[in-house]
Amino acid sequence: MAIDLKKMRNIGIMAHIDAGKTTTTERILYYTGKIHKIGEIDDGQATMDFMKQEQERGITIASAAITTKWKDCTINIIDTPGHVDFTAEVERSLRVLDGAVAVICAVDGVQPQTETVWKQADEFSVPRICFVNKMDRIGADFFYCLNDIKEKFGCSTIALQIPIGQGENFEGVIDLIRMKEIRWDMDSEGEKFQETDVSAEHLEEARKWRDKLIDDVASNDDTLAEIYLEGGEITNDMLVSAIRKGTINRSFVPFVLGSARHNQGVQPLIDAVVSYLPSPLDVPAAKGLHVKKDKEEPVEVPCDEKKMPLGLVFKIQQDREMGALSFVRVYSGKFTAGSQILNVGKKKRERINKILRVNAKSMEPIDSVTAGDIAVFVGLKISQTSDTLGSEGMPVLLESVKFPEPVISIAIEPETLSDKDKLVDTLAVLSREDPTFTSHEDAETGQLIISGMGELHLDVLVTRMKEDFGVKANVGAPQVTYRESITAELSESTVWEKNLAGKDNTAGLTVTVRPNEQGAGNTYSCDVHDNSIPEEIYDAIRAGFEGAFAAGIQYGYPCVDIGVTVTKIDYNEMTGTPFAFTACAAQAFDEATRKAQPELLEPVMNVDILCPTEFVGDAISQIIQRGGQVSGQDSKSSGEIVHCTAPMAKMFGFSTNLRSVTQGRASFSMEFSHFQKKPGGLNFN
Repeated sequence: MAIDLKKMRNIGIMAHIDAGKTTTTERILYYTGKIHKIGEIDDGQATMDFMKQEQERGITIASAAITTKWKDCTINIIDTPGHVDFTAEVERSLRVLDGAVAVICAVDGVQPQTETVWKQADEFSVPRICFVNKMDRIGADFFYCLNDIKEKFGCSTIALQIPIGQGENFEGVIDLIRMKEIRWDMDSEGEKFQETDVSAEHLEEARKWRDKLIDDVASNDDTLAEIYLEGGEITNDMLVSAIRKGTINRSFVPFVLGSARHNQGVQPLIDAVVSYLPSPLDVPAAKGLHVKKDKEEPVEVPCDEKKMPLGLVFKIQQDREMGALSFVRVYSGKFTAGSQILNVGKKKRERINKILRVNAKSMEPIDSVTAGDIAVFVGLKISQTSDTLGSEGMPVLLESVKFPEPVISIAIEPETLSDKDKLVDTLAVLSREDPTFTSHEDAETGQLIISGMGELHLDVLVTRMKEDFGVKANVGAPQVTYRESITAELSESTVWEKNLAGKDNTAGLTVTVRPNEQGAGNTYSCDVHDNSIPEEIYDAIRAGFEGAFAAGIQYGYPCVDIGVTVTKIDYNEMTGTPFAFTACAAQAFDEATRKAQPELLEPVMNVDILCPTEFVGDAISQIIQRGGQVSGQDSKSSGEIVHCTAPMAKMFGFSTNLRSVTQGRASFSMEFSHFQKKPGGLNFN
């Protein structure tokens, strides 16, 4: 049965760690009838936290997906991690979502990771609504959160509800659109609730906030503004329609509230998702590049199931029985189980053995999936995260997800030689699942080195290797992952010649290398357009430079922010083999970059320390001793947040020292900021 796209919502739940994302999602699933018992994170029973480590650690590690229904609307929900080490999970989820629910802690308001996910949502232009959670906690303040979001992110905020009491006195909410008081029945786990007219005690406050709501919405809607200024009646339907329009246009962010843990406020939140967040038909058409033989042409991909099929792989997850599960957002057309598709970027065909509807840890087979929907494809052998799936009739590349660079590494070795193959295979599986996890063999020591986004990230992956894949391995101490770059522009001509098996192989290249802007990444271009040179030679040259980017310049660390342009190709039809040009490219890169004033870069981290006011001085002292700099400070009801930057190399053991000087009452979060020149090169003193 075809799904009505107007009645579909693809949403994500995003927030700072411990704000209540997974708890809120559990209640949504319970009230929509998807589950029949509410699972709690604290006892390891949350439906969306189905990985063993998520249950043991009490945090979300992988983004989990599930499909449910509310009234006549289909909702695809993705519950994302809150810990900064798993930012990539949030990034790739937001890339394919149409809307998001930002869960805000009523006590702390905007927290460090709230800022990260909010900026990520801005980057992908994702409309959102806010759910102010934990309204029954001491110190809860809905109006503070409303203002905090407005001040921190410069966006307009509108309250769709106001609380009846706050903290220990929290009773329920006042719906400002229907002017009703809502209180939940605790004996029925919040399934039953009572609606009454606004009492005389709260009427004045409710009218004040309803007038403000109408005023704010009308200022973004010409039709509503005209009625408002002429003193006409604004009906609830008009108001809902205008709020929906403004939310989708990102003119403002609507706020609802409650306490998910105590089953209050969740049903109105689901109503708000359906009423105000966009369907796949409401968001702008996806942008892509139509791949032609000699160029790439920008195109728009409207959400239409009658067009050619096109989808984006946004997540790979390994299943012991079925192999690689490819999570796909379909942007156009229809994919059918058993059919062949084209991996557009890799220019190779694949077969979809099965298509599954996602229900967290259980899967339901379906015959096909159409534009606007999210499903899992089984059977794809070569597809990876960010790959575009399509057909020869529509070779369009969708915009891929850009992931941050790994900043921390550890050496890992198998306990026995017989374990080595199993370890290598496991690393390949985990790297395919997680684009921010990489592995390579050190050319000098022969050690296997794995890299990731933080100590927790690597700890989780190493534990998975041992417990989920049964790999027996020894792990070294964490090391910083450095980068190499250049500071000057330089041109170099290189000739490569070698006789292999009695046959001459020759290649000649002239290249220009230059430093790119910080954060721009590595770029490659070719200014030579000669039809007499085979396409495979151009591909070989590109492959040579891409391999050289990873191999480094002086120290063997990956390169960043280097631009390479090929300005001349010396090609001989008799001796110019692809192998020769790949080798020539690597040699040209090595010779040019060594002369272009190379430099070693170290990762610098954004560090946010949360601590009681009386320990701020001690916390700042600890960060300064490690070469850090303080960039700002915010006051919260739970303490002070000190914003700093510090070199990653100096942050090992910081957690222990911070707890020591603050009597165990401070905590911190850390995420990658940028790479900067390391003083003294490889002098680590």
